[in-house]
Amino acid sequence: MRKRFYLATTISFMLCGLNSCKEKKEQKVIPVKKILFKHEGNLQLKNSNDSIIKELRIEIADNDYERQTGLMYRKHLDTNHGMLFIFDQIQVRSFYMKNTYIPLDIVYIDSNKTIVNIAKNTKPLDETSVYSEDVVKYVLEINAGLSDKWNLKPGDKISFSEL
Repeated sequence: MRKRFYLATTISFMLCGLNSCKEKKEQKVIPVKKILFKHEGNLQLKNSNDSIIKELRIEIADNDYERQTGLMYRKHLDTNHGMLFIFDQIQVRSFYMKNTYIPLDIVYIDSNKTIVNIAKNTKPLDETSVYSEDVVKYVLEINAGLSDKWNLKPGDKISFSEL
């Protein structure tokens, strides 16, 4: 009789542990806030003849937090929008696509505002580093494919103004 009692008690404790004897608490749902584009400036892409190729509205990433976050967690970027990263120091830069859902062209730009190289069609969510081919001060992120569509190439220039 004792063996049955211990066996029944043991099974009850095991089931309580697996199924939790406490009332189930409601799980809190944390709302995810959609990150919206914030128009902070305007940028012109110019060819070597100084003719305007394209004008963009830009967000500006000019502090550590903004530069580290970039376009992460975004699901959309309009064709005429981009993000301009401005760095304090001129050096070789690398970017990766961690937590970035939008395929991008990453345009590396030197301190004279001249395009050094373009990393085309970077893969979303990829953590492989993509490097500039020389030292740069600026980096522009635009939708993948636009650098080809606009015929951007090393030697082209940018100019921009903040709002």
